[in-house]
Amino acid sequence: MKFPDRNTIKKQYEAHSGPRRLVIRDIIDRFEEVLRVLPSHPAVRGRQKDFGSFYRKYLKLLKSREEPIITDLIGIRVICPFLEDLKLVERTLRKQFSILEVDKKGAHFSFKEFGYESIHLLINIPPEIMEKRGNPGCGVAEVQIRTILQDAWAEVEHELVYKAEFTPFDDPLKRKLAAVNASLSLADSIFQEIRTYQKQLNGELDKRRDSFYRKIGEETDALLFEDVKEQRDEISPESVDIENATIDELLLNALYAHNKRQFADAIRFYSRILDLKPDNSIVSLIYKHRGMANFAQSSYDDAIDDFSRALEYDPASYKAAYYRGVVKSVLRRYPGAVEDFSLSLSINPYQNFTLYRRAQAYYHLEDYPAALGDCEASLALSPEFEQAGRFRDMLKDKLKMLG
Repeated sequence: MKFPDRNTIKKQYEAHSGPRRLVIRDIIDRFEEVLRVLPSHPAVRGRQKDFGSFYRKYLKLLKSREEPIITDLIGIRVICPFLEDLKLVERTLRKQFSILEVDKKGAHFSFKEFGYESIHLLINIPPEIMEKRGNPGCGVAEVQIRTILQDAWAEVEHELVYKAEFTPFDDPLKRKLAAVNASLSLADSIFQEIRTYQKQLNGELDKRRDSFYRKIGEETDALLFEDVKEQRDEISPESVDIENATIDELLLNALYAHNKRQFADAIRFYSRILDLKPDNSIVSLIYKHRGMANFAQSSYDDAIDDFSRALEYDPASYKAAYYRGVVKSVLRRYPGAVEDFSLSLSINPYQNFTLYRRAQAYYHLEDYPAALGDCEASLALSPEFEQAGRFRDMLKDKLKMLG
């Protein structure tokens, strides 16, 4: 049997070590560029296999083939926050790189088993990188796509099991390792559930916010500009056991009802949350939401009461002050509206919409210079704010006529 010359193999390995480092850096840059569009912003790392690991694998493969082919000489790792990101990263990389092989580690496990999980891709190193950096001693790179917790488990397992000369064979230690991995897998699943709930909740919040701002525009801008109101379809609310639902379930159902313009149902859900006496920050938030629902169904005095309660529980809630000012503007209580907008701006001065609404209130109070000052400040924060631009032009014309 002919034995390999370790020194010769090491020289060959080291001859390509410099280009390999540069190739890894370029691949990481390319990965970060194509993955930047993803909302979760995965982390990308790279490494070249050290010679000791390379040589051990070389000898192991030498038993089965004349010239071993080692495909993980260059390794790229993509670490994702959530389980949902794994397929998204895989699909993105498939579109951007030449994929030779896909191996989903752990996919064969039954529901009773836990172990290392990861998506492994074997990609061709882009030719332009090879041309730029020289021969890295291989034409492929191995890509591992994992969650943060999968990566943590893989690192620990690698040290305890793969690299160790002695591994635990007794059942208690095996059970402990299995329990740790099961806990990490469960944590990944729970994090994903929370993430899914957050996305669902934020989607409903965005719809509700858009609906609220649309009504503000209809009720206030109509006094200045011609506006068109849209038709609204009524949809039946979700059924829920309101007495036994959790706060999260109640809030989500409240937002569903709110977005479907079933305001009475939304108010019922918000009121039930308040009955459960959550902590003050949540109480303030719920009063603010209920105030928006009351405003949406034109229960203006109730809306003012709710926004006032929101401010009592959270004096830093500049949005509650702004919303209360909006309702007072709709009721043409302009001095009170100016006070509320000013309160909101004293808490957070960088609000282009609040400045714009205060400018409107000043206009109705015939304080045109103050209105123009707020309008200019609003446009300084948001130059593309078209309504404020139109309003500024109207104010300048008004002041010319008066001057």
